[in-house]
Amino acid sequence: MADVFAQAIPLIEDERLREEVKGFVGQEATHARSHETFREQLAQGGVDVARIVAIIEYVVGQVFGDHGLTGRAKQEWLAERLGIYAAAEHFTAVVGEWLIENENFERAGMDPTMLDLLRWHCAEEMEHRNVAFDAYQHVDGSYARRVRTALIASMGLAGPWMLTSSTLYRNDPAVTKRSPWAWELIKGTRRGLIPGVGFFCGQMPQYLNPNFHPSQMGDIDTAVRYLARSPAALAAR
Repeated sequence: MADVFAQAIPLIEDERLREEVKGFVGQEATHARSHETFREQLAQGGVDVARIVAIIEYVVGQVFGDHGLTGRAKQEWLAERLGIYAAAEHFTAVVGEWLIENENFERAGMDPTMLDLLRWHCAEEMEHRNVAFDAYQHVDGSYARRVRTALIASMGLAGPWMLTSSTLYRNDPAVTKRSPWAWELIKGTRRGLIPGVGFFCGQMPQYLNPNFHPSQMGDIDTAVRYLARSPAALAAR
């Protein structure tokens, strides 16, 4: 995603937006390093994620690569990927907003360090929620493409999410008595630890409203307040 938005920078004439996209690209690089550290922690805890990571890396490379395109085809493919990523960022931002103040995690006894990492991630998604959408609108802005790429992004997020969560559940050495993963998913939804299907379905009409803009969503101060009190963020200072 960072590579795609870096390719879009020369096409952005608005100086402020161009600087925001540059910041977004840098932020995503930090984001990627955090994911790598998280995977290392999983491996140290006995959770094997190498195979699932390899599968996703292969699929992303095959689907979202440049494929050697040139001219008009290259421009269209860039716009298509910007549209997909803009829609994906919308979904991750609304999930971030849902998660960041969800007190059910404390009641469930979630590890405080992992919960802080999760909420830092949520705050980051909320913080830059406007940038991907604004970049797409500036470079292309086709409403028909927005509809198409929103559908692609929703399916593209749902599939890997279910695959990775089921894999983590099957490989978790702390689970001694395993119920079917689908049943655990339903129980997690009922306990308020996972957004339900209705939550995700409700986001699509919002995003597909012709007058939609991410700034219409929840208060960005929610993310800023969390970053101001995050134990990891405070320690990094």
